[in-house]
Amino acid sequence: MSHAFTIYDTTLRDGAQQEGMNLSVTDKLTLLPLLEAYGADIIEGGWPGAIPRDTEFFARLREDNPLRHARLAAFGATRKANVDVADDQQVAALLNSGAPIITLVAKSDFRHVLKALRTSEQENLAMVSDTVSYLAGEGREVMVDLEHFFDGADENRAYTYAVAEAAVRAGATTIIACDTNGGSLPHVIEQRVRELREHLNEAGLDAQIGIHAHNDGELAVANSMAAVEAGATHVQGTINGYGERTGNANILTIIANLQLKTGRQIVTPEQLAEQTRVSHAVAELVNIAPYGRQPYTGVSAFAHKAGLHASAIRVDADLYQHIDPALVGNDMRMIVSDMAGRASIELKGREVGIDLSERPEVLTEVTNRIKEAEAQGYTYDATDASVELIIREAVDGTKLCFFEVESWAAHLSGQKDDSNGAEAIVKLSTANGRSVTVGEGVGPVDALDKALREALLPVYPQLGDCELTDFKVRVLDGSAATKATTRVIVSMASPVGMWATVGVGKDVVEASWEALTDGYIYGLFRAGATPLPASSPASTTDVSANA
Repeated sequence: MSHAFTIYDTTLRDGAQQEGMNLSVTDKLTLLPLLEAYGADIIEGGWPGAIPRDTEFFARLREDNPLRHARLAAFGATRKANVDVADDQQVAALLNSGAPIITLVAKSDFRHVLKALRTSEQENLAMVSDTVSYLAGEGREVMVDLEHFFDGADENRAYTYAVAEAAVRAGATTIIACDTNGGSLPHVIEQRVRELREHLNEAGLDAQIGIHAHNDGELAVANSMAAVEAGATHVQGTINGYGERTGNANILTIIANLQLKTGRQIVTPEQLAEQTRVSHAVAELVNIAPYGRQPYTGVSAFAHKAGLHASAIRVDADLYQHIDPALVGNDMRMIVSDMAGRASIELKGREVGIDLSERPEVLTEVTNRIKEAEAQGYTYDATDASVELIIREAVDGTKLCFFEVESWAAHLSGQKDDSNGAEAIVKLSTANGRSVTVGEGVGPVDALDKALREALLPVYPQLGDCELTDFKVRVLDGSAATKATTRVIVSMASPVGMWATVGVGKDVVEASWEALTDGYIYGLFRAGATPLPASSPASTTDVSANA
């Protein structure tokens, strides 16, 4: 019997076991629509009865379930050894959760039965059969995670398959082969899943076979793909590969691989295009920085740096990309660096809406300027806003100018309470005239930022929605000690997007000033603010007035 392909998301339970992740009930409820958006068929909500927050989570869902298509699963264990299933409080909690699907974890490695459960192999088989038949008799669909399936099959295949058979005979609709320790190789996964399928067929039993892979050997996605190749039609995983130790299989990557590489219709094209948005939104909600190099959804997944690549991409983007990024909701990015050629600059211009194909002099100027700047310590790999400002200056023949800096100074001093404080003074001119502002902060850069914002906000209220989100410092020549050149990258965000700018100077304050002012210039440009007339040259990066 054929089974419809099923995507089973366990982010809220197995993914939440990742070190540093701590999901509240509200967090889980907020995540549900995102998990449904990318195409999850089943969402595992947690372990009611064992974890109080999960018990509350299912209780809240009984009152208001936001899911429109995806079905909810509760996770739990088989009955305890030598306890009647009807008297087992954990089993009762699974029923009380109200979840239409219950996924049971069962020991399928005889060593775990003897050493972890401390019971007999026969009693373990009875625990599986009793719990599955009891819950199925109560009208729930029951699935069984065969814990340590692959390790168990290597040691005692007959017993491991006996556990699987007991689950199916008792009424389980799906049995999931779990690579719990995450150490199996793809060819082993494929062989064992195929053997399991053949074993059930020979026994005259029908059940959907699933795969649950961990990433300890960095093979979770490959192992999941191998299981599907062997006949598995139920795949479990987590968003962004979250999970304990090195994580679970990344369900987004599995879906994209299956749909775009094997031709299987796993989700709709619209759901596939949600992948990047969902990946990043979930990362924000769980407060874990997105991994830039994550396949398909990372910001660097389709980022090109080498000039050779850029030359080919200018002719045909598919020459250096394995898929169209738009299929998964992502975009191609050109990274400009000292490795860049004119083709890279042309593509970067196209990316920001500037056609440079008929402007060879601009391409030459920008290419040379960037290479010279990188030789001085600048980097443009992750500072697209700085690159765009350089391109626009070359095209327009003048810098974008929203304010003219007369001077700036920052001082660090001790306080009466033995704490350190900083004061900054910024003198500048805007369309409203000259101003002198003072800022106080926990350090000189913080003080400069506050003084600059105080000067600009009355003229450009758009900056009220702009915030500094990250600040990175790197000393470029450690052997020069306190005389070393310093590079600072500042990241900012506002309703119009996120951007980063770079500054280089003889100390962290000088470098920060350049990165800060360029960051605010770019933010004002993106917000549609009116710049000063071109006849008024900008002097925002003039550091001669530093006191």
